[in-house]
Amino acid sequence: MNFLKSFPFYAFLCFGQYFVAVTHAATFDIVNQCTYTVWAAASPGGGRQLNSGQSWSINVNPGTVQARIWGRTNCNFDGSGRGNCETGDCNGMLECQGYGKPPNTLAEFALNQPNQDFVDISLVDGFNIPMEFSPTNGGCRNLRCTAPINEQCPAQLKTQGGCNNPCTVIKTNEFCCTNGPGSCGPTDLSRFFKARCPDAYSYPQDDPPSLFTCPPGTNYRVVFCP
Repeated sequence: MNFLKSFPFYAFLCFGQYFVAVTHAATFDIVNQCTYTVWAAASPGGGRQLNSGQSWSINVNPGTVQARIWGRTNCNFDGSGRGNCETGDCNGMLECQGYGKPPNTLAEFALNQPNQDFVDISLVDGFNIPMEFSPTNGGCRNLRCTAPINEQCPAQLKTQGGCNNPCTVIKTNEFCCTNGPGSCGPTDLSRFFKARCPDAYSYPQDDPPSLFTCPPGTNYRVVFCP
């Protein structure tokens, strides 16, 4: 999801620059357990090709907000790192700068805001790869979205390589919540995602059952095809 569409993350923008409870960066281990190559992407962090079984670690500064990790599929890049991906493409660059193009399953996080991390898996940009987002230390829960969403995707949301969220296709307030907090609720199409991945955001204001916290100083693991 876009953090700006979730009430807690309005607060991050207001307070994140003033409160930093932990001075150490968080480590994110990104692992590809898919049988195919995934081009991992992170904002902040860049990008890396991960063949099946490979991993990549990044460090993210405390106080970081509106951050996300995702996987890209069916990419082709030249020697300079320019090219394109079927899903999750970020401006045609291997080293991502900015966010990816839907559909892409997202691991989202905001660190030390001010005395806890906020984490979620989001399908507000659609689904392309099964994902687990879990702590490697600290006392918080593992998040998973591993249902066969691409195979079961409703016809109006189906796209090459993935399943779009309805906001991507229909672009009305009913699905995108563009009129601000409280302006929309679940729909039959968002319930398709929620029924299969109850841990994940299914529409932009799906906050209460989808936004989780971890202690400051937690390190994390993002697994494609867990």
